[in-house]
Amino acid sequence: MTRTPLIVNALGQLDNPNAPHSAEAASELNQSSEQLSVDARAVADAHASGMTAVNITLGYTMGDMPPYEHTLHELDVWDGIIRDNPDDLLLVRTAADIRRARAEHRIGVIYGFQNAVAVGEDTGRIATFAERGVRVVQLTYNQANHIGDGSMAPENRGLTPFGREVVEALNEQHLMVDLSHSGERTCLEATRLSREPASVNHTGCRALADLPRNKTDEELRLVAERGGFVGIYFMPFLNVSGHASATDVVDHIAHAVNVCGEDAVGIGTDGSVTSIDDLDAYREQLVEHVAQRQAAGVSAAGERADTLPFVIDLRGVDQFRELIRLLEKRGFGSERIEKIMGRNFLEYAGRVWGA
Repeated sequence: MTRTPLIVNALGQLDNPNAPHSAEAASELNQSSEQLSVDARAVADAHASGMTAVNITLGYTMGDMPPYEHTLHELDVWDGIIRDNPDDLLLVRTAADIRRARAEHRIGVIYGFQNAVAVGEDTGRIATFAERGVRVVQLTYNQANHIGDGSMAPENRGLTPFGREVVEALNEQHLMVDLSHSGERTCLEATRLSREPASVNHTGCRALADLPRNKTDEELRLVAERGGFVGIYFMPFLNVSGHASATDVVDHIAHAVNVCGEDAVGIGTDGSVTSIDDLDAYREQLVEHVAQRQAAGVSAAGERADTLPFVIDLRGVDQFRELIRLLEKRGFGSERIEKIMGRNFLEYAGRVWGA
């Protein structure tokens, strides 16, 4: 491929994990946005990678902080980060903003949640979040909440009655209903209920690696049939050994395309484009981090102290170019690759948020 296509990461990070501020927080259960380092290197690396836009995680995901208040504070933090970097970052509210970010050589920042607990018992808060710029709302994390069951909830109960109200409120505000981390019944029920097409912004294919964080063909197919989007992550869950490779990423993308069609599949790496420089030190911190996640009951099957939360041979500023090279080697044509790298997410965003 002679030119860099539009690249949209449906779930990623803007952070320099090597900066002291971020490195010190790496072992904590739940890093806040204030503990990220959106510094010169993080921004330069994002540009160098060719990435046009990224859905970042903010707000309450887990922990003992008050979910709603913490989420509003996190929005303030990210508003400040974007305000302090006007030449490099752009808040994305519509699909047109992604195109604008590309035209202006900026990085589009999409505000997203990985848990909808901050809604509390008041669906009216969803309008507040939408006004503040949130565009992606994942219903559950790994565990169950008052909206539905996560992928690690053994009962697999599906949406709660209040969860159905949440989906309807998200539709009213034209926000993405993200079913990553959800249990199978929650995913299927929410996809069928939602008037707007739903997404699974970062996942793998359970047909290739039978782990709860991955989606069954039934889930993937239904999301695609209803006009939704599926993003494949660069995570250990792509291989049952926990040691996923770039080849696994390509395998999962190829399988998702076979199940969903080439117009519904993209990438949601769940990682940063800035590489960790000292992997040995990071592995020591990872032991503590995984132990805390397991103790808190928020980890997923397949997480272990020896499984890195990224694909070791598909990281850094060249990760997207390397993926393109591997997709070409697999026989994917340039148009299909452009769809996977960003066009499919852009088209999906237009269907939900507006053009």
